[in-house]
Amino acid sequence: MILPLARHGSGRMPVRARCAAACLALALAAGIPPASAAATPAATAQPAIPDTIQQRAKACTSCHGEHGEGAPDGNDGPRLAGKPAGYLLLQMRYFQSGQRRNAAMEYVLRQLDVPYMGKLADFFADEQVPYPPPPPPTASPAELQRGERLALHGDPSIGVPACNSCHGTRLTGVQPLIPGLLGLSSDYLAAQLASWRNRTRAAKEPFCMGVVANRMYAADVNAVAAWLASQPPAADMRPEPAAAQTTPLPGWCVMSGQVSKP
Repeated sequence: MILPLARHGSGRMPVRARCAAACLALALAAGIPPASAAATPAATAQPAIPDTIQQRAKACTSCHGEHGEGAPDGNDGPRLAGKPAGYLLLQMRYFQSGQRRNAAMEYVLRQLDVPYMGKLADFFADEQVPYPPPPPPTASPAELQRGERLALHGDPSIGVPACNSCHGTRLTGVQPLIPGLLGLSSDYLAAQLASWRNRTRAAKEPFCMGVVANRMYAADVNAVAAWLASQPPAADMRPEPAAAQTTPLPGWCVMSGQVSKP
């Protein structure tokens, strides 16, 4: 769950201001009044803020959309709705530990405990919001063909497995920790692959995506991002159950406690 820095001239609230607003929302949801509230006469006191998960999630929805559907451009706040809860929680913990880097997300999450973040993850995982149609592709036919090959078949000559071998046959993700790849902008997808390449996004173990991204050529990153972003939503965008993943994972991409399928 990443919150890239706002671009100059985008018309969006500066990141520092958005962070402050998000943290204030979290504090209010937790029942912590702002410093000025202590001096406010009872007669002018504001109505009590409801202690609901929807209220707590406002720190997220201010950038990721009211229901976690994502920001309009898909870059400043990617989609959270429908992602596996385990994946969302893990990403929040990575932002806290510095294994995934983004100043805004690190600031917003720094004081939250795991149970609190778990409730936020469950809330967004349960949100089922329609996906918008993909934008027209800007890549060339040759680039899209290369992207399709990488996504559906991989490239054994450079040791790159197909995206659908891990992210589900429909590319909608796999429970409990693998996210879907559809419904995301090409800029966001390319930026994430770049982050895996330069280790501003990491995982404790295994470092699957770091290995894969660093085996890809720069042109491959753009090609697969363009092809994925151009695909229409699947009829069923829910993550597949873990049992549906029948393709064996590479030995270097098996998570702790799991056994690679023969």
